[in-house]
Amino acid sequence: MNLIDQTFEELQRKQQTAFIPFITAGDPDVSTTLDLMRQLQQSGANLIELGVPYSDPLADGPVIQQASIRALSNHITIVDVIGLAKQAREAGIEIPLILFTYYNPLLQAGLENSFSLMAASGIDGIIVPDLPVEESDRVRFYCEHHNIHYIPLVAPTSQERIRPIVDGASGFVYCVSSLGVTGQRKNFYGDIEEFLVKVRESTHLPIIIGFGISDNNQYKRFTKLADGIVVGSAIVHTIEENLGLLKQPATYSQGMDNVRDFITRLLEV
Repeated sequence: MNLIDQTFEELQRKQQTAFIPFITAGDPDVSTTLDLMRQLQQSGANLIELGVPYSDPLADGPVIQQASIRALSNHITIVDVIGLAKQAREAGIEIPLILFTYYNPLLQAGLENSFSLMAASGIDGIIVPDLPVEESDRVRFYCEHHNIHYIPLVAPTSQERIRPIVDGASGFVYCVSSLGVTGQRKNFYGDIEEFLVKVRESTHLPIIIGFGISDNNQYKRFTKLADGIVVGSAIVHTIEENLGLLKQPATYSQGMDNVRDFITRLLEV
């Protein structure tokens, strides 16, 4: 059984909502990303999304775009990110790891090569935000062959296409909370509750919500509506705010503590 399935089965038995942080791999560097993954697991993350830095992201807002620029300045590639997942497993990261990548890096590395490396590195799922369901057959083929879940995005603008999108899903379905790109926001799609109900009625898989959830009030609101919550830009922004500390050995632990404190406030009951 895929580790994502095991995790959601356990969370559902406990009637708990999954906390799924997103971080950009290689921001500010690979070793810090590995330490951040350890910190996230210790702070209560149930799964982790590892973002592959990309120069032309369609779904990412300014915060994650800047994180990608910083990572790309270190020449981080999708193969490096997959290798980071293997390092994380060797370092004691036990929770599911999800690769968040655009399609072009997969093509550049080669689909067969990419998925073989992912399987060997302990990656449990993949999200490809710019790959329409109608063009996803090859990726889903490699996912099935390597026991890696293919996790699609469903946006409020995709309501007429919910069924074909979720029919090709495995692991869980990622519901987008609002129109536009990622980023911290105060308001979400007006009929978000109705949208989530419609998705839930269309699939047996857990439903996850993300894009813009950035504080404790928003987090608590969505724990009542979804099986898991992705928090990305708010965490990446916190990392950005602490770059000065994280780049100096004398203040490194303080920077990590500040990230931990943000997670604690976010998840506070």
